[in-house]
Amino acid sequence: MTTPFRIWRRMTMPDLVRVHRYQSLPEQGPKVLFFSGGSALNKISRVFKQYSHHSVHLVTPFDSGGSSARLRAEFDIPAVGDLRSRLMALADETVMGQPEVYDLFTHRLAQEAKPQALKDQLNALVMGEHPLIVPIPNPMKALIQTQLAVTQSRIQEDFDLRGASIGNLIMAGGYLNNQQQLDPIVFLFSRLIKSLGEVKTTLDASLHLGVELENDDIVLGQHRITGKETCVLSSPIKRMWLNQGLRHVRPTNRFIATDRQDAIENADLICYPPGSFYSSVLANLLPEGVGRAICANPNPKVYLPNLGVDPEQRGLSLMSCIMRLVAVVSDDVNKSEAVDTGGTKAVPLLGSALDYVLLDDHYDYGDLDETQLDAMNITVIRTPLITDKPDKYDEKRVAQALLSFV
Repeated sequence: MTTPFRIWRRMTMPDLVRVHRYQSLPEQGPKVLFFSGGSALNKISRVFKQYSHHSVHLVTPFDSGGSSARLRAEFDIPAVGDLRSRLMALADETVMGQPEVYDLFTHRLAQEAKPQALKDQLNALVMGEHPLIVPIPNPMKALIQTQLAVTQSRIQEDFDLRGASIGNLIMAGGYLNNQQQLDPIVFLFSRLIKSLGEVKTTLDASLHLGVELENDDIVLGQHRITGKETCVLSSPIKRMWLNQGLRHVRPTNRFIATDRQDAIENADLICYPPGSFYSSVLANLLPEGVGRAICANPNPKVYLPNLGVDPEQRGLSLMSCIMRLVAVVSDDVNKSEAVDTGGTKAVPLLGSALDYVLLDDHYDYGDLDETQLDAMNITVIRTPLITDKPDKYDEKRVAQALLSFV
């Protein structure tokens, strides 16, 4: 029987000796787990793979906007756009990583082309005659054609292909071709592009987001929450839940799969990164079992807040964001403990919801109540994270700061 315990060490920020060691042997790098949804973390991920090939990215499948929305409406599938974009960020970009496959997966059909021209392009891809698919060797080429053929055969005649991501179309076909499960096609994608990290949805389920605002309005759908595809919300968000469908308020939830639980519990570091605060970061923490897995992990948990303006954070200070993040994790722990008292054996909670808030040393994030944070055993660390653009993190500095924790 093994007994887990914590080892404390003096930390240097950034720890360039440690960082250099990871950069020299990224195939032996630490398991850093990111809870994130959209594209905000893609640039950091692209740099992070230079230091570790073992990062884990749990992304939300709840998006309901953009080209993913058309595929969701057509097939009732989880959103695949964020999965595809994060896989591309982690792809091996050397010759060994098959750059032709990368080019195909990141290509979008023309936004202005006529419907028949777009159908012809999709057919050329299915037949293996499109210039983007011709140079891809078999058996990869045949596997891609198979998934695209499934999508082509299942879409309605009037399906809008304008601006469609080829990678999304391939993933949709793979989902439909694998008993409506995302994991098999994500695994295939990872192998095809030689992903230097692991990407999974938090839940393999076709659910949506719902929020209640401070003015008691109810809003359903990620695309209506972010303030990017529609108007900014009329009032701050009061609470959020997972919802079945977009037409009616039907709160639901699911337990995370065992492999997701294991990934969270065994990560060397857990990071809550920049991104839309509710629809990307907190949405990943909603599925049942996530909060308990986080608190069963004794290793560091770090929150790296947004820079600039996030429409979803209307009415929220940085201190409020920290408190809400901790509350969402704690809510799941409290529910799990209630279940445990019914007779199941509780897993010991060795860690907390949050240990560190990582901030740039000159950026104005607003006031923080560091006395209250101290009482919660949350430490604020300030270090240079911004270089040229005042509202953008420097990807290399962020990667090096995170790696200094492990």
